[in-house]
Amino acid sequence: MVPAMTLTMLSRFLHPDPRIRRELVDLLYTSLPQVFAIGVTSVTGAAALALMSGDTGYAVISVFIFITAAARIASLFRYKSRAAQFSDADVIRWEGLYGAGASAFGLALGMLSYRALELDDGPGAWIAFGLSMSFCVGMVSRAAIRPWIILTTAAVLLTPTILAGLLHPEFAYRLGAIMLVFFWLTLREASKHLSAAFVERLEAKHRLARQATHDFLTGLPNRAAFFQALAETRGNFAIIAIDLDGFKPVNDRHGHHVGDDLLRQVAERLSVCIGGSGLAARFGGDEFMILKPVAAGEDGREEALALARRAILDLSIPFLLTDIPVRIGASAGILVSAGAATAGATAQLLEQVDRALYAAKRAGGSRCAWADEDIRLERAAG
Repeated sequence: MVPAMTLTMLSRFLHPDPRIRRELVDLLYTSLPQVFAIGVTSVTGAAALALMSGDTGYAVISVFIFITAAARIASLFRYKSRAAQFSDADVIRWEGLYGAGASAFGLALGMLSYRALELDDGPGAWIAFGLSMSFCVGMVSRAAIRPWIILTTAAVLLTPTILAGLLHPEFAYRLGAIMLVFFWLTLREASKHLSAAFVERLEAKHRLARQATHDFLTGLPNRAAFFQALAETRGNFAIIAIDLDGFKPVNDRHGHHVGDDLLRQVAERLSVCIGGSGLAARFGGDEFMILKPVAAGEDGREEALALARRAILDLSIPFLLTDIPVRIGASAGILVSAGAATAGATAQLLEQVDRALYAAKRAGGSRCAWADEDIRLERAAG
């Protein structure tokens, strides 16, 4: 229950697009050089203070700094070795882990500054505050990626120093504490602007990438994306070519804007029809293509036929276009193949399934045909 609540709360800070979210978290875990450098420097500085002063507080804090630094470095290696298998929920969890590790390390450095000011140890305070600022500057490079981590860590880092300054009898220390509060507020504003600009660039990059592989009207994968998916498919698969029956009269009578709306609704129905394990693509005009993994042998042929019939049935249900009920139909060509499709075989497979499709249309439409040598026709239902 608690982990689920934590993920729900954390998700408020995450980008809604899982691809961008994953890219942002991946960038967080490329910070090994900075994490290693500040970890080694901080452990060395804290240990030196403990040895020079003989103070037990310094010694305990040194151990805390070492543990948190080692844990952060270990998590970076662990993420890198497992990231390829992570689900979206795993990505959210690992972002939280990064934030927790950074905050714990920041707290350790803040405690070092607090102890130095508490002891009125001028050299110790200079070293501790220098380590804190080094860590803070290193974090700023991550401000554009996940600002909530930077701001939380900076708050945890600076709070002990601010408290120690406010508790110190000299006015200069109190003034310095107040200045650190304004420093955090400045960091907050800078992080917000950096993050907004950085995420906007990522979104633009993903939009351009999507335009290259998706149809601008329906949002479905386009011909190039279908070929790529076909090349990556292994095992038995079905290709179903679908062409709308009666689309042109609707487009001519009601206008292109109504035709475009119809194509978008067709794309939505096909996406629902194939479920999560297949791909529906628009090849252009009113022609669509479905790619779906199926079982071997006769079972796979039954799956493909059932899917083609379901698609034809779904597309025969009336569409509502700007309050105008419109009924069309669809014809389908079906092909089941085994093994990866090579570059030369791809063209041959599509030619076969296209022949089957147009055989179904010549037979009157609203039916499907197999891409066998005899192009056997099948009824759309039954």
